[in-house]
Amino acid sequence: MIKKRTTLFKLLKTLDQKGFGALPRIFLSSLIVLLFFNITPKTISYFNNKSQEFQNNSKAVLAYTLNNKGKNLEDNNQILNENDLLLDIFSLNDLDTDTVRLNASTIEQLFADTNYTLNDVRKKKLVKPVALTLLPAEIKMIESTKKRKEFFIQIILPLILHENNNIKLDRKRLFSIINKSNNTNLEKKWLEKKYKQYGVVSKDLTVLKIRMDEIPVSLAIAQAAKETGWGTSRFAQEGNALFGQWTWSGEGLKPKDADKDKGHKVMKFNVLQASVRAYQRNLNTHSSYKNLRKARAVLRDKEKPLDSLILVKFLNQYAETGEKYVEVLTKIINQNNLQDFDDAKLLPSSIELESLI
Repeated sequence: MIKKRTTLFKLLKTLDQKGFGALPRIFLSSLIVLLFFNITPKTISYFNNKSQEFQNNSKAVLAYTLNNKGKNLEDNNQILNENDLLLDIFSLNDLDTDTVRLNASTIEQLFADTNYTLNDVRKKKLVKPVALTLLPAEIKMIESTKKRKEFFIQIILPLILHENNNIKLDRKRLFSIINKSNNTNLEKKWLEKKYKQYGVVSKDLTVLKIRMDEIPVSLAIAQAAKETGWGTSRFAQEGNALFGQWTWSGEGLKPKDADKDKGHKVMKFNVLQASVRAYQRNLNTHSSYKNLRKARAVLRDKEKPLDSLILVKFLNQYAETGEKYVEVLTKIINQNNLQDFDDAKLLPSSIELESLI
């Protein structure tokens, strides 16, 4: 600041020596002072932002928001449109906004009426298509930890399998298109849609094949359990947020211990299914999980099952705790034998079952 004042003083002295009047001198000195105080805060802000640019934001789901649809994204120096990436999630999130929240006892009775138990799933590898839209508030009141965990798994297991089934169908169609020498106009339109959905600006079929793939069931369950405290967290109860994804829009739940200068919130969903779909889209498109997708592709090439204990090692950027987060997820998978569900199949829904829900 002393140097600035000295420079200003020398300039004014020079003007005085050259015969400039008092008025021009006052005007010029005022202009210099105004410029100084205008530029300084911006300079400080710039360097503050530079110091924060390495913050982990992989939970931000491609740094997009569900409600800020006009924002563009950059990935590999190419512009992506978040509306294209999330179009199917927007539509799913707009459904069932008036859904009634079933209580825990009603859900337990529904599971009993349909003979849906985890022991049965572990033996027969078949899951009843009981698709609930909201978590029951009473789940946090279940005193038995074992019972609460099993209840939570029963609720989210069909939702995860449903989304994996959607990806399986898309992947089957993709391979059919790849293996053909000529594609129909309908197939070309479908490809264009999927390029946008998975953020493949280059329209590279190899990239699309790597991104369009399943997330192991055990890995998804473990992350949902960790992020929600087995369904008891405020974010899960109030916002159907199973995976703790972030948003910077007006819609979302503000963490109670969040810093005041951080504008992110935890993303809200109208239905649980939308949360699962957004989570899978995150892992399949965000640059933070590029190595996870590569490792998954290697397993595919070797015709090996998608091993969650291998893929979990590439989720160190999902949370600020890094490698500790990976250790916790690994422990959850092993202690709860979650890999038992990786080869489970979702039974087709029926009119009889839908009438019970």
